This record gives sequence, structure tokens and C-alpha cells, in this order.
Amino acid sequence: MTTDRIEQLEMLAAEQEKTIEELSTQLTEQWKTIDALQKKLDRLTERFLTLEEQVAPDVPVTKPPHW
Repeated sequence: MTTDRIEQLEMLAAEQEKTIEELSTQLTEQWKTIDALQKKLDRLTERFLTLEEQVAPDVPVTKPPHW
């Protein structure tokens, strides 16, 4: 009886260890994906801002009519 309980606890611990390892691996992969996406977003943002500057009309600095 005690041996059965110990075996069950050992199996449960082994299953939990496997699950934790799988989750850790998935988390590592997700962080790699997030990092790659962040870098891509940064590059796209930079490109967008550059293009926006190129096509934006030059607005002359003028005084309002009431000056």
C-alpha cells in the first residue's frame, strides 16, 4: 500500500517534470518569436516614418492672421 502510493507520487512527479520541461521549451520558442516580431516591427516603423517624411508636404511657418 505504501509502495503503491510512493510509485503513484513518483509517476506524478515525473509527469509534472515532463510538463514543466515542455512548457519551458514552448515559452523559450515564444520569446524568440516575440523578439523577432519586435525587431521586425521596429524596422517597419522606421521605414514608415522615413516614407512619411518623404511624402509629407513642407508646411511653411506662417503667422496666424490675427498677428
